[in-house]
Amino acid sequence: MAQHLSPSARTARTARPVGAVTRGTTHQNRLRRMDRWIAAAHGPALRRSADPVVVDLGYGAAPWTAVELLRRLRSADPRTEVTGIEIEPARVAAALPYERDGLRFRHGGFEVPLPDGRRPVLIRAANVLRQYDEAEVAAVWARLCARLAPGGLLVEGTCDEIGRRHVWVALGPEGPRTVTFATRLGSLGRPSDLAERLPKALIHRNVPGEPVHAFLRDFDRAWAAAAPYASLGARQRWISAVRELSADWPLADDARRWRQGEVTVKWAALAPGSGPDSGPDSGPGRLT
Repeated sequence: MAQHLSPSARTARTARPVGAVTRGTTHQNRLRRMDRWIAAAHGPALRRSADPVVVDLGYGAAPWTAVELLRRLRSADPRTEVTGIEIEPARVAAALPYERDGLRFRHGGFEVPLPDGRRPVLIRAANVLRQYDEAEVAAVWARLCARLAPGGLLVEGTCDEIGRRHVWVALGPEGPRTVTFATRLGSLGRPSDLAERLPKALIHRNVPGEPVHAFLRDFDRAWAAAAPYASLGARQRWISAVRELSADWPLADDARRWRQGEVTVKWAALAPGSGPDSGPDSGPGRLT
């Protein structure tokens, strides 16, 4: 198999990447919600960058997510380049036939190996840390953020197999900034259904006394109160519920994103252990 690898990929195989091999499950169009949010939220940073290189970290057994990421981000900036990085050499070999202008694949892990000292303006790590221990997350976040170009963004999160439900954290070089919840509204029973897709940093914190639990509890209450809007469609019900939620929780977006079945919350409000949930009217993330 080695004779089919590019010279850079063969060289990379002699190094020992940082991280562990994960299941590699992937499907076409699985990360569309995250990609569209990235294009909307980070498109200006791509356009400002002199070197808009993006990393799809841990793209999995097939390269679909990297191919799709390039297409979607080039709608924001046609200069965008995407490098897919995988820790399993066989997956890199399988992806090489998909290389094209602006799309490359490399063997590596959390060290994010890019040639010529390049630093990515964006790293996307979807469904990677889900398979690690919670105690490992902070160190991985710090390592990846240290690889970012100035003004860069790390987006790390989890989604279901076909991309209907997705939750991700956005981080800058200084650390986590926001948490975004995104869903196909027609499939949603209640907002707390998204709990099963919380990223590793939060999924074990969805218990009474933790901010993320209080947030999802309040979101369910707002969703129930918005039931009369269901006759106008799930989108209108979602917008109404999020608008009510915004009175008590520090949201970082507006109705333009809510219409997409999204809501973004400031990280500080949901950070693990940021304060006890002292009652139904005083959740730790509530505005004062």
